[in-house]
Amino acid sequence: MGLVEDEVQRLRDLVHGFESRIKALEQKALGGSGGAPKSTEEIRMLLIDLPELGTQAPKIKEKFDCCHLATGDMLRSQVQKKTALGLEAKKIMDAGGLVSDDIVIGMIKQELETNKECKGGYIHPGRIPRTVGQAEGLDAMLKSRSRPLQHAVELQIDDSLLVARITGRLIHPSSGRSYHTTFNPPKEYMKDDITGEPLVQRSDDNADALKKRLVTYHKQTTPVVDYYRKAGIWQAIDAAQEPGQVWKNMLSILENKRK
Repeated sequence: MGLVEDEVQRLRDLVHGFESRIKALEQKALGGSGGAPKSTEEIRMLLIDLPELGTQAPKIKEKFDCCHLATGDMLRSQVQKKTALGLEAKKIMDAGGLVSDDIVIGMIKQELETNKECKGGYIHPGRIPRTVGQAEGLDAMLKSRSRPLQHAVELQIDDSLLVARITGRLIHPSSGRSYHTTFNPPKEYMKDDITGEPLVQRSDDNADALKKRLVTYHKQTTPVVDYYRKAGIWQAIDAAQEPGQVWKNMLSILENKRK
């Protein structure tokens, strides 16, 4: 029995080693920092993208040593800390209402004042602002702190291509490993390559649900994009490109600072 356990542990160590090597190679291929010096320049940006695209935010955060102002995270943090804004937001959410623009912008302002990571700048994901009014309110607050947005970067992809990508997505629940029926299929149908356990497809990863989300997304996003285009800070990146090229394009935009 001891020999079997030793062999199992040896195989686990091999798998761990392979996974670490693969991760390092992926980071190198995608243009990851890989030990390269981080930027000392402040970055102030709005990232307009779909959740289904994944996000560039973690890589930007690492590269520029800045904070990630995710609205959901801020709401949960403020509610947990029982701040005045958090208590007000919880009362509204418990009643089934939508948290007001003033509360959300107030949370962003507080985060900029108290989060040490924000000294290096900030990335704000484009779930907020959803309207031109929200964009104007956010801009007014940021300008009052002399930290206006430098960039509004939109990741663009054709709807039909995104639907094809997402509807073929397969997930291994316990590890989070993802596959795709066409672009990255598992070695064995509907089974995880590492454990052999069943893969699943998320209930909302179906064409009809995604198409409805896209209609809402475009309806909300188009006026906001026009607002930032007129402000002269909007730029677009083709998200259908290889991940490494998307990252290179992102760096090209962000390293061309707008003071």
